[in-house]
Amino acid sequence: MKRKRITAKKLKIGIAAAFMIFGFSSVSAQQQVSLQEAIKQALQNKAEAKKAALQIKKAEYKIDEARAGALPQISGTAGLTYNPVIQQSLLEFGGQRITAQLGQPWSSSAVVSLQQAIFDQRVFTGLKAAKSTREFYVLNSQLTNEQIIENVATAYYQVFVQEENLKTVEASYSNTEKVRNVIKSLVDNGLAKSIDLDRTNVQLTNIGSNRQQLINSVELSKNSLKFYMGVPIDTDIELEEKTIEPRPELIASNVNLDDRLEIKVKNKNRELLQYNKKATEAYLYPTVSLQANYGWAGTGKKFPLTNGLNNGVLWSDYSAIGLNINVPIFTGGATKAKIQQAEIDIQDLDLDIQNTQLNLSLEYKNAISNMENAIINIQSMKDNVDLAERVQKNTQSNYQYGLATLTEVLDAENALTQAKQNYSNALLDYKQAEIKLIKAKGELNTLQNPS
Repeated sequence: MKRKRITAKKLKIGIAAAFMIFGFSSVSAQQQVSLQEAIKQALQNKAEAKKAALQIKKAEYKIDEARAGALPQISGTAGLTYNPVIQQSLLEFGGQRITAQLGQPWSSSAVVSLQQAIFDQRVFTGLKAAKSTREFYVLNSQLTNEQIIENVATAYYQVFVQEENLKTVEASYSNTEKVRNVIKSLVDNGLAKSIDLDRTNVQLTNIGSNRQQLINSVELSKNSLKFYMGVPIDTDIELEEKTIEPRPELIASNVNLDDRLEIKVKNKNRELLQYNKKATEAYLYPTVSLQANYGWAGTGKKFPLTNGLNNGVLWSDYSAIGLNINVPIFTGGATKAKIQQAEIDIQDLDLDIQNTQLNLSLEYKNAISNMENAIINIQSMKDNVDLAERVQKNTQSNYQYGLATLTEVLDAENALTQAKQNYSNALLDYKQAEIKLIKAKGELNTLQNPS
């Protein structure tokens, strides 16, 4: 009988030792992906980034188009005409009337014309607007990149925390499985009750179910990350192993909301609307242009392209230079109405800018509060993990000496697993709050480079 007690005691010590072993084997052979690498691939692959780059390129061509209006416009024309019936005209000479045929059956001409704008306010305004349009698309591209970075970073840490939860549950499953095997050995030797084995199997099944759910969650989170990275969904990725450390210094730094890209884009858009108003006002200004042409014409009874004066075809050149001035006098008030509409568009955008400034200010204040709460919550959850670990160790120690039941041991293991998962979720909440704060400060681009 004494020998049996010693054996049972050794087996209990073995159970306690089994609880102390935490193992999680990673068999992944995939290449590890850092947050910076994920962002880099997203900016290279995502359609939104590519489309923003195309808009910048398109703006370059708009500048070329606007510049063309200030450059000489040269064109060439050529024509060949045959008149089978030539109209006759009635002429009077010294009181006598005669009929005459004015014209020849064949006529041909080749003309080169030049037109140069000397003063046209619309052309000059259009050139400035085109350059401003390019700057607008550059800012818009940066804003698009910020949105991509935010999506990638959020998805990245979602995967990170899900994997941490999976590691915790894997360790808990491994520990409980070892305990189950020890208890089964005890039951087989008549040293433990079968109900203890049943309780442990139920616990193991519950943990296994939770583990499978987390495996699915990790896979779904990785698919979301791959989508935001712009890589094929069947690509194998593995996150770089890295710990999450709170950065309370982010809260203390100052921020200028006018540096936010959302404000810069709207201010640039306002500049474009002002150019639109000036372009409309330009219709009230006179325009001055220079026109010049030089031509070569041939007329006669025969086909002019292969005949000359000897065959009755006269070829001669001609040229003209002119200065055109167009002064608008009265348009019925249409131009004035268009100017007023352009002014209303500017006023409407001013209201949007004010509202955006308020929203960004609210976003920044909320980001500060969420960041502060997240840091407090992380510390609280970390302390809770430490407490749960002490409770687990004490419960295991008490179980060795018969001062605690198996149920209490399993409950302590559950509490530790839950505490670790709560801590991981607190880390995710913190990272999401950190990303929001960095965005509110207009510094999302800093996530592209390791700190």
